[in-house]
Amino acid sequence: MPTVINPNNGRVTLVGAGPGDPELLTLKAVKAIASATVLLVDDLVNDAVLAHATPGARVIYVGKRGGCTSTPQAFIEKLMVSEAQRGEQVVRLKGGDPFIFGRGGEEVEALQAAGITVQVINGITSGLAAMSSLNVPLTHREHAHGVVFVTGHAKPGDSGTDWVALSHTARQAKLTLVIYMGVNGAAAIEQSLLQGLSADTPVAIIQNASLPTQRYASATLSTLHATLVREGLGSPSVIVVGDVLQGLAAAGTNLAQEPLAHRAQS
Repeated sequence: MPTVINPNNGRVTLVGAGPGDPELLTLKAVKAIASATVLLVDDLVNDAVLAHATPGARVIYVGKRGGCTSTPQAFIEKLMVSEAQRGEQVVRLKGGDPFIFGRGGEEVEALQAAGITVQVINGITSGLAAMSSLNVPLTHREHAHGVVFVTGHAKPGDSGTDWVALSHTARQAKLTLVIYMGVNGAAAIEQSLLQGLSADTPVAIIQNASLPTQRYASATLSTLHATLVREGLGSPSVIVVGDVLQGLAAAGTNLAQEPLAHRAQS
């Protein structure tokens, strides 16, 4: 049977807060934040974003970060439903974009099943922001015919991405690979991608994309893990693999917004 929406309930808006720089918020996101009576805020959301909230709004931190103690997803979904049923205007404030590794799909399903009105406002995802900060495109008519956003962190009990198959597809179709949450599994990812991609395929690792603390290093696929270790790059980082990165190492920081720390490895 179709879900019946109760017009007397409040509503929930999933808002993408972007990669970190508060100036990258959309105007629509700012309006939604300003109209919220309750904000459920993820761990990676910049505190400066909350300046757009009204003084009387309740702010509830529901941090979720890989490798750290996180608020259970089921609890977050129940909290959104209960607050909306009380008539609150709820904003679920999520780093990046809600629909790119933000579990926004699960939250929309839970809200719709409960009869809650839900809207999604997109944010700039960190994979795009990271490359833009280096003035490097994700696609290019000569170097990349498409882009794949892929997670390096599998759900418990899930075998995760078939990196070997993806490496062959990326080579044949000339694709840029943008890997989220791949730091911990970088050594295994590197070895699997080398089954289909050349060892000298350009790689960039960008940490804290769009923030003043952003750092990046350029490498080749065969030195991905060694570069991560040598440079002390950790989460949150985006790993980008593909020929769109040709020339990044030679160009150095001239291609990056300051202040950035950069080292090239080969």
